[in-house]
Amino acid sequence: MHMLLLVVALVIATAVGYKLLRAVPPMLHTPLMSGMNALSGVTLVAALAIAGAFTMGRYLGAMAIVLAGINIVGGFLVTHRMLKMFKKHRGEDNS
Repeated sequence: MHMLLLVVALVIATAVGYKLLRAVPPMLHTPLMSGMNALSGVTLVAALAIAGAFTMGRYLGAMAIVLAGINIVGGFLVTHRMLKMFKKHRGEDNS
C-alpha cells in the first residue's frame, strides 16, 4: 500500500506539473527557470531522504538524486548562458 501511495502521488504531481507548465507564457520561461533550479534543490534533499527510507527507495532515491543533480547543473548552465547574452561587451558603443 505504501508503494502504491507513492506511485499515485508521482502520477498526480506529474499531471499537475505538466498542466501548470503548459499554462506559462513563453515570455516568463526564463525568469521561472531560476526558481525551478531552487525547487530542484528541494527535490534533491527529498531524494536523499527517500534513499534512506526503504530498500526499493535506495534505488529510486539514487536515480532521483542523479536526475535532480543533472537538472540543477543544466539549469544553472542555461541560466548563466542567458544572463551572459544581456551583458555589454567592452568594445560596444553605447549609442
